[in-house]
Amino acid sequence: MSSTPNVFDVSGVTPDGAAWLASAGTARCGTRTLWGERQDAPVGLPCGVVFDVVSVPAIFGRRMLDRLWEEGPGSGPVAEYRGRMLLFAAVGTAQRLPALLTWEEWGAHGSRTDGVPPLLCHGAGDEVTVPAPAGPARADAAPLARWLVAPDTRRPWLPGPEVLLWAAVRAARAAVRISIFPPADRGANVYDVSRRR
Repeated sequence: MSSTPNVFDVSGVTPDGAAWLASAGTARCGTRTLWGERQDAPVGLPCGVVFDVVSVPAIFGRRMLDRLWEEGPGSGPVAEYRGRMLLFAAVGTAQRLPALLTWEEWGAHGSRTDGVPPLLCHGAGDEVTVPAPAGPARADAAPLARWLVAPDTRRPWLPGPEVLLWAAVRAARAAVRISIFPPADRGANVYDVSRRR
């Protein structure tokens, strides 16, 4: 178990955080009005204006988030929507990160990241559904979307493509044991000397 304190704020978005999110939309007043009437309503917001979003499967995203908080600089706002984790990133990340992933041979057959999930990058021209500022209206309702790290300021720090690449590579290495040795012959006596003290 990690000794890292619980840094994930799932209590909801602050008024400053809601203002930051609403500033991404073309109808800022409409977003604020909707949330004023229904604080539990998710809303679609455009990317590439105030933030980009990197979407990954929830389990792998949690590994990335753990790396960011335990070994790195932390994260910006993070949401979960329909089994995917949405990592809010600096504008331009969606354009730059795919090139960095290609350079890293991300997911290429036979590479060290073979079998890891693709990272979906949403930037200018894309829209993502973000959770409501408040949690679900009923405590027993399972939220379709929820905040793992809620926005709390009008100018949250957002990681860039290099930081997210670092977190993805670290998470992939933690998830996949990499060996430089070929599989052992089943009939041979094999001794693991790496555990020798």
